[in-house]
Amino acid sequence: MAEYENNAFFWQKVDTLFLSSGFNLTRKKGEVHPVFKNLIYPTDYGHLTDTQSISGEGVSVYAGSGNRYSITALVCAADILSKELDIKVLIGCTEEEVETVLRFLNQTDYQKTVLIRRGTQIPTWGITEN
Repeated sequence: MAEYENNAFFWQKVDTLFLSSGFNLTRKKGEVHPVFKNLIYPTDYGHLTDTQSISGEGVSVYAGSGNRYSITALVCAADILSKELDIKVLIGCTEEEVETVLRFLNQTDYQKTVLIRRGTQIPTWGITEN
């Protein structure tokens, strides 16, 4: 079953979703969270326009110092206060920025996250002879 996990076809769809949407920057790196004053944004933060999310603002994006046209990873968050699962996109993030975003998102007992690193494998069922 491992060949269905984290494969290039999944990331192709994520890239299409990302590159066909706009990016609305709402917080700059270092800004304070509007509700939780003890939280400081570790990177620029915003939302993808024309996408769906539980918050109604679009899919969340953490934008690092690198290439902002390249997805670094996804973060899956489980939040028990809002009773939701949420996916966040990391773009152009260095390894240090990825770690900083994870610390930012995991600093409360009410939300915990896991990182989904970009995979490049093409499953055997996806290979054609043409």
